[in-house]
Amino acid sequence: MSSRLLPRSRSPAAAPPLEDDNLLFEILLRLPPEPSSLPRASVVSKCWHHLISDPGFSRCFRLHHRHKPPLLGFFEELCFKSTMDRPNRIPDGRFCLQVDNHFLLGCHHGLVLIFQLRPLKVLVWDPVTGELHQIAAPPGFDPMETPTNGAVLRATGDIQHFQVVLVCTETNNQQHTRAIARVYSSETGGWGDLISTLIPPKASPGSNRPPCIVFTEPPGVQVGHSLYWLLFESLAGILEFDLDRQSLSVIHVPVDIDNYHCTVMRAEGGGLGFIYLSGLSAQLWRRKTNCDGVASWVLGKTIELDKLFSMNSKDIGYPMVQGFAEDNNVVFLLTDMGLFTIQLESLQFKKFCEIDYLSRYYPLETVFAAGNSMPLHSGYNKAHISFVNWLSQCCSNLSV
Repeated sequence: MSSRLLPRSRSPAAAPPLEDDNLLFEILLRLPPEPSSLPRASVVSKCWHHLISDPGFSRCFRLHHRHKPPLLGFFEELCFKSTMDRPNRIPDGRFCLQVDNHFLLGCHHGLVLIFQLRPLKVLVWDPVTGELHQIAAPPGFDPMETPTNGAVLRATGDIQHFQVVLVCTETNNQQHTRAIARVYSSETGGWGDLISTLIPPKASPGSNRPPCIVFTEPPGVQVGHSLYWLLFESLAGILEFDLDRQSLSVIHVPVDIDNYHCTVMRAEGGGLGFIYLSGLSAQLWRRKTNCDGVASWVLGKTIELDKLFSMNSKDIGYPMVQGFAEDNNVVFLLTDMGLFTIQLESLQFKKFCEIDYLSRYYPLETVFAAGNSMPLHSGYNKAHISFVNWLSQCCSNLSV
């Protein structure tokens, strides 16, 4: 009989996929980034529990999924509220920080940026790990004297180091307004040089209209290699900070915006965009550049909110933008019927009961590698069996 008809013997050194630690590490690393994934996997065996509980695995898991993190929930001030359903729902208040006299500037890359007023400090907090960095505020940035905003972001491929960008506007005696910015790096432990740009006035000379200021509530949004904030008053526009060039510039917009009816966003297909509420219509604008390099604004789709929600317009009232989750492209809208989230591509929406017209919601988009600390609900056993069967099937298709 030909030797080709005989079954090949398995190499003694070869191990099944689930018994090969290196291969198992790579398999578990690719589990969905939902909060329930790792707790369910950790009870399969002591080996799996040991691997998942290792801090090195948690770091790799967060880094692997950092570009598509789930929307865990939002902060109302510094109190966390979950937006996920079971078994992924995180208990409200699970992430909480006590800070007196502060401004919450936003959440980005799983970090929360806070400006403490007295003494003047910039706080960078990781709710998942509990790490808190306290940084002395640079001269010229005091939210009590001038509206100040900012953003925090992690370096590409790094979850340890971060940058903080602070921006504000100032006006001199000649009523000339300029935007200024400073950048902090956790690698160097210091603030960079002052960066500024003059903001051209929209109002005529001698006008009594107030100078242009940066909004203090809507957080900055990252699109590509730039950060963006809204401007208003004498000039409606968008302030751009180019992270590569370390420069500031102003982009004009085609409509009169304000902080409760507009937010900067990543446009469909990439690039800069913004959503603008006009009555019960949500207009999605995007910035388009032609072959000559000339940029202009184009109105994309318009969402009729009363039709989307299947509600009477009187029940909705006057919607307001209360937050934006940039990685998931989800906008938070506050109406007389409650708080809604809308995924702007699929138009899937979800309703919450919380109504607080004085609050802004700061979405938390990050990977919560909770180990086996997540509380399990009554349907866990059935879900666990389904999960193990799915994982075993994946492994059976692998060749060692």
